[in-house]
Amino acid sequence: MNSLLPLPVVVPLLGAALTLLLASRPRIQRSVSVLCLASTFVVAVVLLIQAYRYGPVVLAIGGWPAPVGIVLVADQLAALMVVVSSAVTLCVLLYSIGQGRSETAETTPVVIFHPTYLVLTAGVTNAFLAGDLFNLFVGFEILLAASFVLITLGGTEARIRTGSTYVVVSILSSMIFLTAVGLVYSATGTLNLAQLAQRLDDLPDNVRLTLQLMLLLAFSIKAAVFPLSAWLPDSYPTAPAPVTAVFAGLLTKVGVYAIIRTETLLFPDGQASKLLMVVAGLTMVVGILGAVAQSDMKRLLSFTLVSHIGYMIFGVALSTIAGLSGAIFYVVHHITIQTTLFLVAGLVEERAGSTDLRRLGGLARVAPLLGVLFFVPAMNLAGVPPFSGFLGKLGLLEAGVAAGGALPWALVAAGTLTSLLTLYVASRVWNIAFWRAPQLATTEPVVRLPTLMVGATVGLVVFGLMLTVLAGPLFDVTADAATDLLSRTPYVRAVLPGGAP
Repeated sequence: MNSLLPLPVVVPLLGAALTLLLASRPRIQRSVSVLCLASTFVVAVVLLIQAYRYGPVVLAIGGWPAPVGIVLVADQLAALMVVVSSAVTLCVLLYSIGQGRSETAETTPVVIFHPTYLVLTAGVTNAFLAGDLFNLFVGFEILLAASFVLITLGGTEARIRTGSTYVVVSILSSMIFLTAVGLVYSATGTLNLAQLAQRLDDLPDNVRLTLQLMLLLAFSIKAAVFPLSAWLPDSYPTAPAPVTAVFAGLLTKVGVYAIIRTETLLFPDGQASKLLMVVAGLTMVVGILGAVAQSDMKRLLSFTLVSHIGYMIFGVALSTIAGLSGAIFYVVHHITIQTTLFLVAGLVEERAGSTDLRRLGGLARVAPLLGVLFFVPAMNLAGVPPFSGFLGKLGLLEAGVAAGGALPWALVAAGTLTSLLTLYVASRVWNIAFWRAPQLATTEPVVRLPTLMVGATVGLVVFGLMLTVLAGPLFDVTADAATDLLSRTPYVRAVLPGGAP
């Protein structure tokens, strides 16, 4: 099965080249894009089954074995992330096709969108499958280069202005990451993650802590962890709806994934656990308080995105199987639900011409399906039983209680408060935009929502509900993944079969 491992990266890249050549044939271009992401999803499912049954799938690129050559590794965590990201990017692509048919090329130049979007997908999957720090850096740079184009798509003044902030912050985090990569190589003589898991243990504690903090700083900027999250609420809302959705759902989670991978595999002693607990609590509370103060639906969702990153960092900071399993489950849940809500915001903007809550009202009456599409994922995000959001938060809170101590208990309290405030925020949007009397934007001439946009959103809502139905098996996968991550042995032995130092 290791021959399948490059396909989630190679297929989107080949598709990007092909769609660029097919710029004058939009119908074929769309078909190629959908076929690429659908095949990527199928391959990802096969890799997840293989990793779950038999352990990590490893491929040495070019026949150069680790630690000399570049390796791609699909353990249960990486394979699960590729499955979820492939499903989400496919649904968002279908949504964007529906939107592209209803918009002018000046607003969203679809010819540029397809190849760039496929490059973004390749960068995301490469980051998940990377078996060494430099290839992880390359994955980040591929997705960031594509995101620079997507976030300024259409070239409007607002998109250029906010995109500039995003570019500056991204370049800064990449510079910190690259500096950390250089220092790691200088200290250990390798960048292979499996070999680093062995060699970093021999370094002096102060050197290891310095390297750990530099990598955490770089990844925390990318993941929008407080206080390094101020750039996100200003950058995401101005982009086209499908771009905002995939950014919110995936890009910050690549940063979270990098934190999970490095904290468990490279720095398992938990030296930074107290720091992570503090920033996790602040991220949850400050983010949701920012959401409470917003009057625009997209900005409000951007702040909830920041807030719920804190739950994932909470699970990582506990350094227990239960905590890490809950964090991985919550990553899967949040990728799906947050993407869905941003797609719904795009539908609201399509129907009413605005996402400003002061101009909205009565949407539940004039567009009842739109009301359902918002209500279900909003309640899921808030953690209302029996949705997956409730199950993920419950798992994290139970892990915090089991860990004991002042900081875990404080995080349990912060997580509970954040969940209640998220419910308040979701209820507020529902009451204002969907339930109260129609306002100016809602009473404008009715715009028929494109079927493909609605269908893609319905698909993601159903996918989110499936996470609830299949929560038991999913928790089995995340628990196994957490066990392997904390033991480190399955990963190291799969990459370095001889256990070479």
